[in-house]
Amino acid sequence: MVYPNPLEESLALRLRTAGSVFAEAEARLLAAEAWNSAALESMVSRRTAGEPLEQVLGWAEFFGLRVAVAPGVFVPRRRTELLAARTIALLAAGTDPLALPAGSPNQVVAELCCGSAAVSMAITRHAPTASLFAVDIDPAAVRCARRNLDEPAVVLQGDLYEALPAHLRGGIDVVVANAPYVPSAQLGTMPPEARDHEPALTLDGGVDGLDIQRRIIDEAPVWLRPGGTLLLECSERQAPMVGQLMTAAGFVPEILHWEDPDATAASGRWSPCTARTPG
Repeated sequence: MVYPNPLEESLALRLRTAGSVFAEAEARLLAAEAWNSAALESMVSRRTAGEPLEQVLGWAEFFGLRVAVAPGVFVPRRRTELLAARTIALLAAGTDPLALPAGSPNQVVAELCCGSAAVSMAITRHAPTASLFAVDIDPAAVRCARRNLDEPAVVLQGDLYEALPAHLRGGIDVVVANAPYVPSAQLGTMPPEARDHEPALTLDGGVDGLDIQRRIIDEAPVWLRPGGTLLLECSERQAPMVGQLMTAAGFVPEILHWEDPDATAASGRWSPCTARTPG
């Protein structure tokens, strides 16, 4: 590795000693973002103490965009770009006869558990005519999301669908969520960056990791228009169960997977004619 200056070499050595796998790249980013030597020292100290690089920098790269993040807010991962890409494709295609035409100004998207609203930010960039509502229960995440999303996108604080305006019932084209899906017993095995610096409520999905997904799936039929789609990130191991939960709730499921980055999501098209009959 050839360094453009001794400073980056020194920073990379400190970062590597602290356990950074990509020390050279991180050194370049930190040196470029710091506005003076004191700020640089503070940033490097935070990073070597284990704080996520994105929180130190104040931004994360997602879907070709810079997404503002802050300490205590979930850092968007590259694998979640699968949700953004699928939502954008659905809005562009408009192929379902029960859904609205492609590019319709009346298309509606709701992102639940939005965090920094990285998915919503990507959607607004590539599907600007859609009406977008981003929801999170955590005040810090809501503040961050409002930094990232401009009007007419709406950021709301609340518990899943409870935050959405009542007039959206039965009229949403896509509900998308990267809800917490780590089984509680596995939280201790996560990297310290996530375990120690991201809120547990953004990671802990209960005994099997699907507590929040169950709630989202069960309530989605009330909010989606016929032919609308529910998109949930999950692990590859969890995907069959998420698909079964969707089927039981009246969805036609499809499991999506990317190899690089390793990403899995469950997509369900709301089909009222296949929904279970109460009783």
